[in-house]
Amino acid sequence: MIETSTVPEILSRARKLIDQGLHRAIDSLSMELRPLASYHLGWTDEQGRKIDGDQGKGIRPALAVLSAEAVGKPAEAGVLGAIAIELVHDFSLIHDDVIDNDVERRHRQTVWALFGTGQAIILGDALNALAMRIVLDPALVGIRMAKETDSRSLAAAAKCLADATASMISGQALDMAFEHLTEIDVAGCLAMEAGKTGALLGCASSIGAILAGAEEAQITALERYGIELGMAFQAVDDVLGIWGDPSATGKQTFSDLRQHKKTLPVAIALTSKSKHVSELSKLLTEEEINEFDIERLAGLIEECGGKEAALTEAKHRFESALNVLKKVDLEPNAKNELVALAHFIIDRKF
Repeated sequence: MIETSTVPEILSRARKLIDQGLHRAIDSLSMELRPLASYHLGWTDEQGRKIDGDQGKGIRPALAVLSAEAVGKPAEAGVLGAIAIELVHDFSLIHDDVIDNDVERRHRQTVWALFGTGQAIILGDALNALAMRIVLDPALVGIRMAKETDSRSLAAAAKCLADATASMISGQALDMAFEHLTEIDVAGCLAMEAGKTGALLGCASSIGAILAGAEEAQITALERYGIELGMAFQAVDDVLGIWGDPSATGKQTFSDLRQHKKTLPVAIALTSKSKHVSELSKLLTEEEINEFDIERLAGLIEECGGKEAALTEAKHRFESALNVLKKVDLEPNAKNELVALAHFIIDRKF
C-alpha cells in the first residue's frame, strides 16, 4: 500500500507549477475583483496584505498535471488545464458558500460574508469565464503553450471543461432541490454527486492528457478514473460534512445538517429498514432545529447505517478508480502518484 505521506509532495509540486500562471490569470481580472480573488485564494488577508494562507488541498490541479505525465509528456503540458480547473473549482466554492450561507471556509470568513453577496457572485462568474478564456487563448494571460499542445487539443480541452462545468452546475441544482424533498433515493443522490463532483474531477484527471495530445483510450481511462475518484471524494466529504472535526475541516459542526442537505449518508439512512427512520424523517422536515436535535439527527443517521455505508461506497469507488488505472498503459511513476492521490482522498480528515 502506498503511503499517503507522499501525497503532500505531489500537491506541492503541482501548486508550484501553476503558481506563476495562476497569479497572471488573477492579475488579468478587473481592479475591483483582484483583491477578492487574492483573498479567497489565501494570498492576502482582508486588508489586502500578503500572507501565506490556506490555499486548499489542490487536488484538481495535481490531477491535471499528473494526467499529462501519465501519458509520457512533461508536467508543463498539463499546467494550462490545471489553472483552468482550479479557477472553475474556486468559482464553484465561492458560489456554494453563498448558496449555503457558509460564513467560514479554510478557517476564516468566506468571500460573501466579508465583501457581500453581490461581490461574491460576480467574482465567481469572472473566474468561470476566465477559465474558459485562458484555455481558448492562453496568451491572453501570458501562459505559454507546451510544445505538445495544438489548436485541436485546446478545443478538446475547452469542450472537456465546458461539459464538466455544465454537469457540475446541474448537480448543484439537484443538490439544492433535494433540500426541499422529504424522500430521496440513493441512486438519485449518487447521480447528483456524479454531476456535482465526479464530472469536474473526471475533467481534471484527463485535461492534461488532452492537452498533451494523448491517445483516446488513455484519455477515456483517465477521465473514468477521475469520475470514480470524484465519487469517492464526495462520499468522504459527505461524512466529514456531518461528523468531521471543525478544527480540521474549517467548517461548523454538523454543517450539512444545519443546511438541511440530503447527502449520501442521509439518503442511505432514509432508505434503511431501521426503526429510527420515522424519527429521522420528522427531524429532517423541521425548519428550525436546536443543538440537541442536531446531535440527535447525526446520531440517528449513524444508527441507520448512513455513515458506515457512505464510507463503504467511498471505498468501492476508490477501488473502481484504481482498477481503471490497471487496465491502461500509463507512465509508471505518474500512475503511482495517481494511486497515492486516491489513497490520500479516501483517508483524509479535511
